[in-house]
Amino acid sequence: MIQRLLVKNYAIIEAVEIEFSKGLTIITGETGAGKSILLGALGLIMGKRADTKSLYDENVKCVIEAHFDVSKYNLKDFFDNNDVDYDEELVVRRELTPSGKSRAFVNDTPVNLKILQQLSASLIDLHQQFDTLDIHNVSFQLRMLDALAENKKLLDKYQKMYRSYQSNKRQLTKLIEQNASSEREVDFINFQLDEFNKVELINGEQETLESELSVLNNSEDIKRTLAASFNHLTESEQAVVGQLTGLSNALSAIKAYNPKLESLCQRFDATIYELEDISNEFEAIADQTEYDPERIQEVNDRLDLIYKLQKKHNVVDVASLIEIQEDLQNQLNGFGDLSDQIAQLELDIDKQETDLKEIAIKLSKKRKGVIAGFEQKVHQMLGHLSMNNARLKVDVQPLQELNATGLDDVNFLFAANKGGRLQAIKDVASGGEIARLTLCTKSLIASAIPLPTLIFDEIDTGVSGDVALKMGDILRQLSDHHQVVSITHSPQIASKADAHYFVYKKDTEERTITKVKQLSKEERIRAIATMLSSNPPSDSAMQNARELLATA
Repeated sequence: MIQRLLVKNYAIIEAVEIEFSKGLTIITGETGAGKSILLGALGLIMGKRADTKSLYDENVKCVIEAHFDVSKYNLKDFFDNNDVDYDEELVVRRELTPSGKSRAFVNDTPVNLKILQQLSASLIDLHQQFDTLDIHNVSFQLRMLDALAENKKLLDKYQKMYRSYQSNKRQLTKLIEQNASSEREVDFINFQLDEFNKVELINGEQETLESELSVLNNSEDIKRTLAASFNHLTESEQAVVGQLTGLSNALSAIKAYNPKLESLCQRFDATIYELEDISNEFEAIADQTEYDPERIQEVNDRLDLIYKLQKKHNVVDVASLIEIQEDLQNQLNGFGDLSDQIAQLELDIDKQETDLKEIAIKLSKKRKGVIAGFEQKVHQMLGHLSMNNARLKVDVQPLQELNATGLDDVNFLFAANKGGRLQAIKDVASGGEIARLTLCTKSLIASAIPLPTLIFDEIDTGVSGDVALKMGDILRQLSDHHQVVSITHSPQIASKADAHYFVYKKDTEERTITKVKQLSKEERIRAIATMLSSNPPSDSAMQNARELLATA
């Protein structure tokens, strides 16, 4: 619950502080005195966007700070999940600098507005007549119905199972897509491997084939040149080897006359033997070399296959192609068929769906079981508030598929006047009618649903006298279970307060400012009497005010 609100340098507020009662806090004041400004300040605490136009003094920062007791709200997990220090006494602060920079803090930890909005939703229920109200929201309508049906444990069980069910459905979709993608990948890899397997690559063969092709393409020149070389060295009449042999014989005759000639002659003879050997090799190679056009075609075809693969995979040698082939094979080996996993998951999902439907049917039965009593009580309370012909119908329609709350589509339908057609609340009810309907429904579920601090802004619009008095009674009863704050123009409602604050304007030398004060018993009598008559109030109004406070 909110304990204290401090507002500094906001709109026409220089500085105010309000201490809130645990029960019913009433705020009254003249029109335009600044009651709505207080709600605007509270809106900033709830995460609404700020504007530098809201600064009272354009040269000083605006600070709005709210203190809460959150010991009963089970919010520790929220704080842990958002890396904010938890304390049972929560302090939320908004700051707006003259430069336009806005900052938010929770227990002195900087937070963004999204976190602030989520947190405030667990702390404050702000009911303003022309706002989008909870009762418009079908999810809130269902939440009210579940609270009345005491569905919490069963719904918690259902939603835990539903989250697992949804997770499995997402996993199934992922596996099916993955399996389809795998099949496409496998087909493509098999296509590539088929090209490699058809070529049957051998490491180093490209160099061998290119060398062989070079020989085949030049075989005639090779054969002719080698044959001529053989002939000049050993076969012709003027063969080089023959002439050198003659020289060797002549040298042998004189080598005894000079010691150096012996070694020189040996070297000369070795050269002759080497030339004879070379000549024989030339002859052998020439005999082996033949022009073979069929083999040339075979080698060219083979090299073309290799070159095409190299170009396709952007490499320049067979070794790199073999590496790519091995990698493709490894990829293929890594793919597994997901069909078994898919089949098992489908069985699990079918079982979960069956179990969920059983629980959803139980939830629906319990919801429908409380509708008649809820509708009757709402009609009775609306009758007390001068809406004798108003009707509320809780319409429950079956859903075709499971959702997060079961198989029910719940809508509150409303008709304010006799003979009026039942329609969705947002389409048919006026602001005042919604105010009274919301007050009735929230008061009925106050003990069944953990509603936060309830703030009602001019919920009494359009009502007075006995109706206003009964609205005050409802607010008073509601405050037995929840902290309630009501901004009102109704003296009947104001008389029910545990704490009564009065908002008023005060003129200073420079400007008009808003002030707030908590009224004493005598001040309350005068304030309520003024609301009943005029300022200053008549004696009869003062007496009437005393009677209202006495009966409150």
